[in-house]
Amino acid sequence: MSNREFREIVRIAGTDCDGKRKVLDALSTVKGVGWATARALCITLNIPMDTRLGHLTEEEIARIEAALNNPKSINVPSWMLNRRRDPLTGEDKHLVTSDLELAQRMDVERMIRMRSWRGVRHSLGLKVRGQRTRTTGRTGGPIGVARATLKPSEGEGK
Repeated sequence: MSNREFREIVRIAGTDCDGKRKVLDALSTVKGVGWATARALCITLNIPMDTRLGHLTEEEIARIEAALNNPKSINVPSWMLNRRRDPLTGEDKHLVTSDLELAQRMDVERMIRMRSWRGVRHSLGLKVRGQRTRTTGRTGGPIGVARATLKPSEGEGK
């Protein structure tokens, strides 16, 4: 262990990451950053993957955040980005945290507005990607079978 100050919680891209975890695992807790993206960032920024996140310096964390905001600046290939050919701008982007959630929500709303097949399925709350729906994906509780009411027999009660 080095003599650097250890931090329990490190804030990266608006997400609190556990400083006790290794850099690779801790980066993958950020929404929009998976294992492969975290590994590519560590390799291109020359950050050892097996060190704990809490041992990184402020300068290294700032480099990680800058790379997350613009991965093309550190020559990450475009096929690793999570938003290729953006429908609005046409450029390749990599979105993280709330930007990713907002973009996904806007995409679904756009599909619903233009009444595409996927948009119709989204608006009806059905499965979108071609899954079977006969038995799975049912919503609502079980209805059951109504029991027939017992009729009083004619011989009883007299």
